[in-house]
Amino acid sequence: MTGVRQVRPDASARTPLATLDKAAHENFPVAPFFLPRAWRDDLMAVYGYARLVDDIGDSDLAPGGADARHLGVPGDADPLTLLDAFEADLLRVFDRAGGRAPAHPLLRALRPTVRRHGLTPEPFLALVEANRQDQHVRRYARYDDLAAYCELSANPVGRLVLGITGTTTPERVRRSDAVCTALQIVEHLQDVAEDLRRDRVYLPADDMARFHVTEADLARPTAGASARALVAYEAERARELLNEGTPLVGSVHGRLRLLLAGFVAGGHAALDAIRDARYDVLPGPPRAAKHRLIRRMGAVLRTARGEG
Repeated sequence: MTGVRQVRPDASARTPLATLDKAAHENFPVAPFFLPRAWRDDLMAVYGYARLVDDIGDSDLAPGGADARHLGVPGDADPLTLLDAFEADLLRVFDRAGGRAPAHPLLRALRPTVRRHGLTPEPFLALVEANRQDQHVRRYARYDDLAAYCELSANPVGRLVLGITGTTTPERVRRSDAVCTALQIVEHLQDVAEDLRRDRVYLPADDMARFHVTEADLARPTAGASARALVAYEAERARELLNEGTPLVGSVHGRLRLLLAGFVAGGHAALDAIRDARYDVLPGPPRAAKHRLIRRMGAVLRTARGEG
């Protein structure tokens, strides 16, 4: 879901360096150097949590079964069993009655972040539920169905960023949700071929029918004209969501403004890369060059100054 999916080579534990390595491949800066150290540490704790949930849902856990052992389930357990055990361990993070500490080291590391900022279980549980949904929902009939999935799989991350930075308001949540849904759609567009190999299609079925695109078309080495037109349509939908969410950047100040501008700019730069590939995403995920990201970030910040 969020970012490039890779298999960890180390079976023993999820180290900060391994998490940072994954973060380096995201479309947007996860916890850039210019943030206060406390924010960086807390954002990486949340990012590490989101990555682990995704890896469980995608069966991308490192060989050796360390994560399963921490959760007290067999190493060959299916994703749903692992997600159930992980959710039970997650709830221990929020246990203020002095009960047993979480068994998984990543969740033990998350506990100080949760307590420092008074974070609630709901966004964390939503990410687990999104990965449960991935186990039995592999196609989406309409865009509204996909947007409801993004409400579970992407929007909680933005809400957690607002919670960690102490900037939550109803309007900011609304704008953040638009940005996060856009970023999720962008990732789906980048990963059409990979998702299909996992027997998942995140392009709405009614849009596929409208553009006369079949799953066989998505399995080709390169996209035909109809598939490119479909990707262009979904890319424009994501672009509109990014524009809807952009006022979020102007509503905050200082280094947080830079961070949120990076999120929005990362989405725009990724969409630019898809456009530059003439909307042919099937050979592999189009990725934005660093100079394109910097240029986009400057544009977002100029817009924010005009709105702030």
